[in-house]
Amino acid sequence: MEQSKLIEMIKDNPNAIAYIDHPTDEMKLLAIKKNGLALQYIDSPTREMQKIAINNNGRAIQFINNPTEDMKIKAIHDGWINLEYIKDPNDALIKLAINQTGWAIKYVTHPSEELQLLAVRKNYDSIKFIKEPCESVQEEAVTISYDALRYIKLPTHNAKLIAVKNDERAIRLISDLDKNKILEFLKVNILVIKYVMQDIEISIDELEQVVKEALSNEDVEEKYVRDYLNCSIIDKNSDIMPMDKIMFIYNYGSKKAKKITVDEKLKIK
Repeated sequence: MEQSKLIEMIKDNPNAIAYIDHPTDEMKLLAIKKNGLALQYIDSPTREMQKIAINNNGRAIQFINNPTEDMKIKAIHDGWINLEYIKDPNDALIKLAINQTGWAIKYVTHPSEELQLLAVRKNYDSIKFIKEPCESVQEEAVTISYDALRYIKLPTHNAKLIAVKNDERAIRLISDLDKNKILEFLKVNILVIKYVMQDIEISIDELEQVVKEALSNEDVEEKYVRDYLNCSIIDKNSDIMPMDKIMFIYNYGSKKAKKITVDEKLKIK
């Protein structure tokens, strides 16, 4: 076939270069200028051809042996997913990809704690791509969203506590619950009671002991006190957990708990 016809064929479909025996450099350059991925069909491309291919399409990095650092950077700039095609990327390249999305951590073998933290701070759910996330990384992820618990195969106890403290719904993502653990979770978030009463029987005495320990603490958090006061399950007229909350705080609450109680009652009035 005449060279002019082959060139026209490449113009219409750059991948046609794959079916041309002994294409000229002109044909090769034309093909990769129109579609950088056509590089895969070119034997022994020159550095110039590789650069042209990368400039056209960052994914062409997968067809380049020993790419330069500039090529790698260009590929990552084009899309974080191109990190998959870079062998043994340095931290700078990894961070460049993570800055686009934390999911880029999926292409990093044995990421450092620093890289893990960068990933979950960008996207908390990127923890699902970390095989054994560091304790600090687990805590960071669940602090951002309790939902991160669902992606951690073996969450630490502290990660569970943080998740539950931030949002009582996290209790539904914890599978190894027993009464002792639930009582401990109630110490950090009284609203957990909404999700556990049907599964595990907790006596009023056990609940009182938990609440007493939490409310007697001078460092008790304001949210805990207000949640306790406004929890409808716990009430002096409740059939489930009858408790006079105001008197309980009067008898056992710290000065801080009492002050918050007065403020809350004034607010309601």
